[in-house]
Amino acid sequence: METKYIFVTGGVVSSLGKGIISSSLANLLIARGFRVTIQKFDPYINIDPGTLNPYEHGECYVTVDGHEADLDLGHYERFTNIRTTRANNVTTGRIYQSVIDKERRGDYLGKTVQIVPHITDEIKRKVKQLGNTGQFDFVITEIGGVVGDIESLPFLEAVRQLRWELGRDSVCVHLTYVPYIAAAKELKTKPTQHSVKQLQQLGIQPDVLVLRTEHPVTEEVRRKIALFCNVAPDAVVESADVPSIYEVPVKMHEQRLDGTVLRLTGLPSDGEPHMAPWLGFLEKMRSATESVTIGLVGKYVELQDAYKSINESLFQAVTYEGRRLDLRFIHSEKLDEGNVDETLSGMDGVIIAPGFGHRGIEGKFVALRWCREHDVPTFGICLGMQCMVIEYARNVLGLEGANSTEMDTKTPYNVIDLMEEQKSISDMGGTMRLGAFDCALRPGSLAAAMYGRTLVSERHRHRFEFNEEYRSRFEAAGMQCVGENPATHLVEVVEVPGKRWYLGTQYHPEYSSTVLSPNPLFIGFIDAAIRYKEERNESKEQ
Repeated sequence: METKYIFVTGGVVSSLGKGIISSSLANLLIARGFRVTIQKFDPYINIDPGTLNPYEHGECYVTVDGHEADLDLGHYERFTNIRTTRANNVTTGRIYQSVIDKERRGDYLGKTVQIVPHITDEIKRKVKQLGNTGQFDFVITEIGGVVGDIESLPFLEAVRQLRWELGRDSVCVHLTYVPYIAAAKELKTKPTQHSVKQLQQLGIQPDVLVLRTEHPVTEEVRRKIALFCNVAPDAVVESADVPSIYEVPVKMHEQRLDGTVLRLTGLPSDGEPHMAPWLGFLEKMRSATESVTIGLVGKYVELQDAYKSINESLFQAVTYEGRRLDLRFIHSEKLDEGNVDETLSGMDGVIIAPGFGHRGIEGKFVALRWCREHDVPTFGICLGMQCMVIEYARNVLGLEGANSTEMDTKTPYNVIDLMEEQKSISDMGGTMRLGAFDCALRPGSLAAAMYGRTLVSERHRHRFEFNEEYRSRFEAAGMQCVGENPATHLVEVVEVPGKRWYLGTQYHPEYSSTVLSPNPLFIGFIDAAIRYKEERNESKEQ
């Protein structure tokens, strides 16, 4: 079959959940046996979000091929169990960079380079790049921002052109907001009508409307919106608040979103999607009663999206372990020797978060020493693993002043140091160790037991590494380097045998954790936290 293209646009306000709707639709189509991929077009001029502060853009996600991407790609992977690449995330910056490079090479044969057709042609090329591989039945393209944004106009013009070129092989799904006015006690449709009119003024008629709302949309409101927006009533879909984002695919199927899209693209829409594994996960989520309390120590804890993949990986793991997640965010800048006992004593497990820079680093050292000495299940990720190494060097090896050269260039014991190939690099964007790399695990180690194998591939995003010169001293003192890259022998995993669960990874296991395939390290960590909680409860009863 010819590849079908689905465009997902948004109106009225941002943060309505285009990524969740796109992911949910992909989930349903995959469950029906179709080959699906999703891509995100971001209208900012940065080449990628890799240089953006989390306060600006939330978590930076990393694809298997080493592209720093928008956090929505994490949703795509978690909902679909497919792996994304740099082709799945395109920014205005990349579009312009590509066009300017072509102009410099003379590819345009001296013509004046313009938004239309050159920029829009490049956008169209990127949209169809995945479809042209012949690997996918559906390519879902999410357009970032909202209709009316100046920076989104070239993308929407490209969508307008593609709609004409592709005909019935394309569908436009428009996500919009239907607010509830408490004083009037009614839903208001005007914001949606204006949003659709703006889209129509750009030459795009949406085929499906998804109404984001906190209150049920009545049949009367649905028909009114359909009438004024030129959309069939059965193509007006309600997206109400649900307790978990993972319930959205089920809610979308209940309103036949997947069936409507199939009908609009000329495909049979009978039958039901195979959703037994997904429904099984939801049943575990709903039936869980007991909770497990996890403390996440980091410097961006006031941002709900800064550690999005870690949050979701923990949620997936506790669900499969039959528990509810009680996640406590602990600001590392506010943690010190005076309050660490009070802050961490109620935790069943502690995660030391990744990040960059020295802010809040001392609080992480304080947390790690307390967790190690009190034998609390502890998981360090990326910088969190490096902090494990530094704390151990200071307080077990006795290397006073040990540090990372990222934090202290004059440290007498550079147990964490800049990779040799990084020392001559001055550009910040896309120059770290990025993407999936192999890791060989020591047989008999905790990490190997968690994975059930001794060779894994996980994704990285860092510049600094464990300093190989100190490996023998750490191992002699009890911290084992149980995972390394087979080609470079760079240390990837450290652990302290004899502890309940004290393990750190240089890589980011949260990037590969999905609803249907949760990462084994998170499962193992949560299992250890549950056992620790049960041990403490038993001791209280005695």
